[in-house]
Amino acid sequence: MAATGSEKQGKTTYYVTTPIYYVNDAPHLGHAYTTVAGDVLTRWHRQRGEKVWYLTGTDEHGQKIMRTADANGVTPQEWCDKLVEEAWKPLWEHLEIANDDFIRTTQKRHTDRVQEFVQDLYDKGEIYKGGYEGPYCVGCEEYKLPGDLIEDEQGTKLCPVHKKPVEILKEENYFFKLSAYGPKLLEFYEANPGFIQPESARNEVVNFVKQGLEDLSISRSTFDWGIPIPWDDQHVIYVWVDALLNYATAVGYGSDQAKFDATFPADVHLIGKDILRFHAVIWPAMLMAQGLPVPGRVAANGWLMVGGEKMSKSNLTGIKPQDLTSHFGVDAYRWYFLRAIAFGQDGSFSWEDFTARYTSELANDYGNLASRVAAMVGKYFDGALPEAAADGEAEQAVKDGLATAVAEADRRIGEELDFQGGILAVFDFVKQVNGYITEQEPWKVAKDGSPEGRARLATILYTAAESLRAVAVLLNPVMPDTSQKLWDSLGAEASLGALADQKVQETADWGRLPAGATVTKGAVLFPRLEEPKKDQ
Repeated sequence: MAATGSEKQGKTTYYVTTPIYYVNDAPHLGHAYTTVAGDVLTRWHRQRGEKVWYLTGTDEHGQKIMRTADANGVTPQEWCDKLVEEAWKPLWEHLEIANDDFIRTTQKRHTDRVQEFVQDLYDKGEIYKGGYEGPYCVGCEEYKLPGDLIEDEQGTKLCPVHKKPVEILKEENYFFKLSAYGPKLLEFYEANPGFIQPESARNEVVNFVKQGLEDLSISRSTFDWGIPIPWDDQHVIYVWVDALLNYATAVGYGSDQAKFDATFPADVHLIGKDILRFHAVIWPAMLMAQGLPVPGRVAANGWLMVGGEKMSKSNLTGIKPQDLTSHFGVDAYRWYFLRAIAFGQDGSFSWEDFTARYTSELANDYGNLASRVAAMVGKYFDGALPEAAADGEAEQAVKDGLATAVAEADRRIGEELDFQGGILAVFDFVKQVNGYITEQEPWKVAKDGSPEGRARLATILYTAAESLRAVAVLLNPVMPDTSQKLWDSLGAEASLGALADQKVQETADWGRLPAGATVTKGAVLFPRLEEPKKDQ
């Protein structure tokens, strides 16, 4: 039985990957959705104090890239270089993606190791030469099973993902003995029920493998944009075999054994559901064949839909993330998609829904709370956080609410990849604190000039500010810029240190924000939205 990442001896790093993205065009919301999810997940684990490695990158070989480059009158390498440097990397920087590495499959550190991996399989007798003819989707870079295809009104066979006609390819290729791994995969799935998420994705894969696997064509001979087969330079390695191996080559496979042992395999592969079989069937089978440990989890997110169609450039529904960040801001963008859509399910984007949630939850609930508390500490205590007097039932309820929010958010985000559930747990606490302030009416208590009234006012405002201290920590992985502004507003940096160093598991420890901290009312966290442009 192959070991999963969590079982591997010597592994010390929490390793998360996104798919490596095709560079046939600029990134759209769908690409950013998965990448932001990975960023939030890895920031959360860093906030736990864990050693983390977050990998993303680009998939640059294959027929689709070659055709796109030809259509634009440049070489494939020139096309890839341009897209990566002018579109992909700048967007991840814009969205504050804190990836530790960015791998490109045209880099020598990758191509050399891929050849070594495939050569090893060949030497072990896991690869043989044969012929194949069948329907092929260039968009997916995948031979399709006849039962997977759909038909248009004219009876033309179409790829179900791209809704475009498939091509019938006939090639003499090299094949990996994938069919031999069906029983081993089924045994692995049975022993590791959490390997594929969500449950619907697991069921799909199990049923697919139970039907029997065919051997996998792992080379192409009709074009040359790819990594040459080391023993036969008339063939290039199938782009998906090339691409999947990035998860190993990026962390030292064949070049840095110490790093590889500490990091590989991935704890979580975040993918789109359309590439599920590659990651949950082909990838673990390749690793089993090589005697390497299998990943801890393959988590398939759903599709972002616009007008009922999967968002993609080929379907002309691609939307630039910058179209939204320029209006709502980067932090709100990062928050919205994970808040509005249950990870693992399809979700529809609409400008109206984003606007409504921004106004209600970010501006009114969260931003207004931060503004009110800072203003009252400034007005009633000259900006110096007062010391709380004796707590009552109302304060204890807030403390209990925080403990619940921390435990719930940590479990949902850190363990279950339920980003929506984790974010909602934090915002439920925000609503609780708003309710606490409404019920306690500190503006009325302030009119009582007695020592008892003054002490009560101090307790109310300390409770609110200490709650915001916790909220800043919990939302830092999701909205790092806004959380830092709130942290600074509370004077927490001077007394507690850097926000990034605050541990999630210590967030519910009450009383961390010291009395006397300088509280200032900074810029509005979530400004009122301007009217969108008519073409949006």
